[in-house]
Amino acid sequence: SSIRGIQEEGPPDAQLLRLDNMLLAEGVSRPEKQGRGAAAAPDGRPSDRGLEHSGYRAKLSHIRQVYHSELEKYEQACREFTRHVTSLLQEQSRVRPVSPTEIAHLVGVIHGKFNSIQMQLKQSTCEAVMTLRARFLDARRKRQNFSKQATEVLNEYFYSHLSNPYPSEEAKEELARRGGISVSQVSNWFGNKRIRYKKNMRKFQEEATIYTAKTAMDATEVRGPGRQASCPSMSHSSSSGPFPLTNPGDTLVRLQTLACLQPTPRRGGLLAQPHGWQVLGPGGLRRLSCRA
Repeated sequence: SSIRGIQEEGPPDAQLLRLDNMLLAEGVSRPEKQGRGAAAAPDGRPSDRGLEHSGYRAKLSHIRQVYHSELEKYEQACREFTRHVTSLLQEQSRVRPVSPTEIAHLVGVIHGKFNSIQMQLKQSTCEAVMTLRARFLDARRKRQNFSKQATEVLNEYFYSHLSNPYPSEEAKEELARRGGISVSQVSNWFGNKRIRYKKNMRKFQEEATIYTAKTAMDATEVRGPGRQASCPSMSHSSSSGPFPLTNPGDTLVRLQTLACLQPTPRRGGLLAQPHGWQVLGPGGLRRLSCRA
């Protein structure tokens, strides 16, 4: 009898059924239809929507081909091993009693071992499909649903915590509430933003300068113009963190911003000036020029 027939005799595995249903829903477990291409417009040309998802369909087709190829190898190996064990038991039946129950039990053990391999194959295929969907479809829809307010809220937090842009769960909930988006969208945005920023720091330096200065001005307005204050969020933007701003212009903006917000230095401390620094010591102020 076939492997599928033997396996169907026992109770179906719940996890395996879930994986099968998911693969069926995504069109992976079905053979690929020949001639399936991009959706066409009435004039015969591919529509924008078809072209938009052509990359997704191509990668999904590759996943489907790999899955069916590996599944065929798995079924063939299971059949051959089952046939080999069955023939050995039949040979042993010539010298010792071998009941049909014993044969069925050993075949069931073999299929149980092979089922774990099948489970891994289907699990990895489902993970590949989910990753593909997140990259092509779900991520695109989420980006389209983002409002300008949500983007500004997220960017302000990111650049004011540049040395450690990993918001806590409480911070994510607050950002989601302020931006009118979900917590999962906040998590996805920060994950993508960290990757993009690391890959192309220079491109985001101008944006970082704008949001850093805006955060500093907001902090000054909250504390009042006549009070000396330091900006807690700016302390996270130290250049020693994993997301440094390396452009000299950005460093100048940051120093000027910190200079107007820093508390009065103690004796021996540095006091920022427009063209340099001054040391506050026992004898008064001593000027240190930053110019070469």
